[in-house]
Amino acid sequence: TGKSYAAWIGPLLEWMLEHPTARGPAPAATGPKRPRRDSSPPLRVLWITPLRALAADTGEALAEPLRDLGIPWTLETRTGDTSAAVRARQSRRLPTALVTTPESLTLLLSREDARALFDELRLVVVDEWHELMGTKRGVQVELALARLRRFRPLLRVWGLSATLGNLEEARQALLGADGKGSSARIVRGVEPKRVVVDALIPPHIERFPWAGHLCTQMLPQVVQAIEEGESAIVFTNTRSQTEIWYQALLEARPEWAGSIALHHGSLDRKSREWVEEGLREGRLRCVVATSSLDLGVDFSPVDRVLQIGSPKGVARLLQRAGRSGHRPGAVSRVTCVPTQVLELIEVAAARDGIEAGAVESRLPVERPLDVLAQHLVTVAMGGGFRPDELLAELRSTRAYAELRDDEWAWVLDFVTRGGEALRAYPEYSRVVTRDGAYVVEDPAIARRHRMAIGTIVSDAHITVQYLRGARLGSVEESFIARLKPGDRFIFAGKPLEFVRVRDMKAWVRRASSVRGAIPRWMGSRLPLSGELAAALRARLEEAHRGVFRGPEMEAVRPVLEIQARWSRIPAADELLIERVRTREGHHLFFFPFEGRLVHEGLAALFAYRISRLRPISFTLAANDYGFELLSPDPAPLEEALSGDLLSPQALVADVPASLNAAEMARRQFREIARVAGLVFPGYPHAGKTARQLQASSGLFFDVFQRYDPQNLLLSQAHREVLERQLESSRLGRTLER
Repeated sequence: TGKSYAAWIGPLLEWMLEHPTARGPAPAATGPKRPRRDSSPPLRVLWITPLRALAADTGEALAEPLRDLGIPWTLETRTGDTSAAVRARQSRRLPTALVTTPESLTLLLSREDARALFDELRLVVVDEWHELMGTKRGVQVELALARLRRFRPLLRVWGLSATLGNLEEARQALLGADGKGSSARIVRGVEPKRVVVDALIPPHIERFPWAGHLCTQMLPQVVQAIEEGESAIVFTNTRSQTEIWYQALLEARPEWAGSIALHHGSLDRKSREWVEEGLREGRLRCVVATSSLDLGVDFSPVDRVLQIGSPKGVARLLQRAGRSGHRPGAVSRVTCVPTQVLELIEVAAARDGIEAGAVESRLPVERPLDVLAQHLVTVAMGGGFRPDELLAELRSTRAYAELRDDEWAWVLDFVTRGGEALRAYPEYSRVVTRDGAYVVEDPAIARRHRMAIGTIVSDAHITVQYLRGARLGSVEESFIARLKPGDRFIFAGKPLEFVRVRDMKAWVRRASSVRGAIPRWMGSRLPLSGELAAALRARLEEAHRGVFRGPEMEAVRPVLEIQARWSRIPAADELLIERVRTREGHHLFFFPFEGRLVHEGLAALFAYRISRLRPISFTLAANDYGFELLSPDPAPLEEALSGDLLSPQALVADVPASLNAAEMARRQFREIARVAGLVFPGYPHAGKTARQLQASSGLFFDVFQRYDPQNLLLSQAHREVLERQLESSRLGRTLER
């Protein structure tokens, strides 16, 4: 893409000016020769990509100018998919330009000769920065960049992104908080990318579902839309939806077999690469995919993108639209396929957000101590550190600019002695002091740490493999645990029969029936973003005034008019509450239109505050539009509204009290324990099960609660529950609104 070449051309021109006679295009008949590794320049450019799948594609795109200009650089990738032979070769000498991931970069920094490895480094490019910023992986990148700047103070850093709302914060997170980034530039495109957003309108809106997320009754229109173009990507929001829609399309058009494929992160790498190559070469008519095809990959033949269901965010829709017309001057088009009535309003709202440039911000993560503990062990392995020097380096980052002295002392004690509760166990004394420097001396500790580097934590996965050997991908352990021998399920677009599970592998054979269970993956439910929620409320405000702009709003008009007659369409500053009595009990429906995570927190908070007025039991339910409180007896709603029900005060005390905060923190602590190095996930091909990891982290949680209640990792677990699972800051803003 243009922004990638803008970052790449600088180091190439710089080298050409420094070596005016050491280049020249090779003869056209033979093509450019691959430079000898021992004669090529040392590492000068580091290109960081968030996905392993992007590394190969990025490497191919960057290699083209090298060949055309005859520049004798070596360019390679280094990710978790890189073969052992290539990694061994790179350990002796790195290429001139290296495309890698945050985890692989951190592994390089853990080498004892880390400083020498990067001695000639000139430039670091962080691609798709929006995917990393606001996550612990982004903090990992911040720490790595701070380390590289210590090795190379004049290091240049580029961050690339097409969908970031808070560019100033993004720049500070990338370049550091010590003022060195104050003179940096933000480079924008000369002309904004033209994006067309439309929707498939159901023929009979009155019969269209008012709830759900699949709606395969739109299948005929989706098939017709695919047939209108040469090549299409059909995006869904979950891997389960991908499997379902792939099967539905194949049943509707059996003749498409061989020219239709599916793509998601749980499929085997070779299968994903085959699909990507087929899209690139124009061999595939259609690919059904999740966010695994969102980023960076250039598929010029794709001329149509469809989005099944709500995109849940402006940036996500913009990113997916960009998979079509992925070339300068071309128009990107995305067609949204609603799965229920209100998603038509979301489509109109998303278009408003794109036109207004209201792209979601990525809020930086503040002072995650589990990531810091991991980084301290990494740096101790990578040549060692002196506390005062490393503290200054840490405080130069955006994430740890406000790191307190007591937090620093605690983390230092945690990696050297295990903290108060674990000081009696030598295996948790990972770092030792030698001549004033902190280092790792135990080879076993170093080996385990390298295997556990990273902040990506997910449920244990089990490999799905045919009895005769072909590997299909992986599913979560919880799904396989429910299967009995002979049970059938659909995975990788194939009907399978479960045979047995052994050594973290589920052995299967092909089934004759095309019907079966679809695996579900945890964490795949996307909540409505704040920006899209605001645009949705603005569209409802217009409908409240009788204004219905655009085909989507005209289509949904009959439904909204029914809502206005039976109840009310809320204005942007109003909260709609509906009360209904059924055989189930007394229902209270609240409609803030703020997204599922906020609604889950509000439901628990409102139930807690109402129950303080009168003892009452509630059953809670929530979605992206609102939440329900169901009780056997009438709730004192009017009394609660006249009191503190909608008050933004005392949230810090009321929100944890309204939830099983301790149990939620225990679950969150599993991730923290894994990142901080308390729990080892296991060796390759002998990983621990989810139950084993949960039991280990739960044991640490209980021990710390009882014997080390001031443990800062416990405080972090409670803080992350409030901010990440309940979005407490946004919850407070909702009450103020």
